[in-house]
Amino acid sequence: MFPRILDHPQWGKAARELHESARSLLDEIVAGRLLRAAGVWGFFPAASRGDEIVIFADVTRTEERARLPMLRQQREKADGRALFALSDFVAPLESRLDDHVGAFAVTAGIAIDELVGRFERDHDDYRMILAKALADRLAEAFAELLHERARREWYAKDERLSREDILKERYRGIRPAPGYPACPDHTLKGTLFRLLDAEKNAGISLTESFAMHPAASVCGLYLAHPEARYFAVGKIGRDQVESYAARRGMTVEEALRWLAPNLDQS
Repeated sequence: MFPRILDHPQWGKAARELHESARSLLDEIVAGRLLRAAGVWGFFPAASRGDEIVIFADVTRTEERARLPMLRQQREKADGRALFALSDFVAPLESRLDDHVGAFAVTAGIAIDELVGRFERDHDDYRMILAKALADRLAEAFAELLHERARREWYAKDERLSREDILKERYRGIRPAPGYPACPDHTLKGTLFRLLDAEKNAGISLTESFAMHPAASVCGLYLAHPEARYFAVGKIGRDQVESYAARRGMTVEEALRWLAPNLDQS
């Protein structure tokens, strides 16, 4: 774990060399403004309906703007804990609570192609790989910074956290992302991008396979529930895949393709 690895008896020397190279390239990027960042975020009136998060056009919650079907854990837990879906962390529509969800998309990779191209022309594979890795880390740092701002403007106005607190996520709320364990369906990025108009507002686009371009980009939801936590959906049965396909307006074959790593084959 950084920074202890810098003093590791076996790997410390290599780690220090890599760290120094990364700091040097980062200084060069900052001084020359070689990369640019952009982001967009918003809060939306929302409610849960079963395993779905429903986004509404306004606070009257009468007109649906988007729907985000979620997947629920299916494998029973040895300690009897609840089986989660992300929709559990949004107030049910029938509760009539004035709940919201946030959405965001950020990138730190604008102009990364030009920088990588320069290193490729120089046959400098090491710095090319390092530049991509730095852009990825900067995008994650930007996402974390924006989440902090969102919390302060939304529900944690007096939040004051140390660097260690932030690294250990000792704050209320989560920012789950499509394609990650709690929300494994990458296609939900399309819904988020339409809500945020992310291509126009942040210069981030989606490929046909729902990869983000620039690659050094992050998108996801902000969920503010005090008990919201990260989890892995894990393995799910074909019955849930079929239900999910119907809720997403997909064929079962499409859903199976996107959710193949989560399908329980037993």
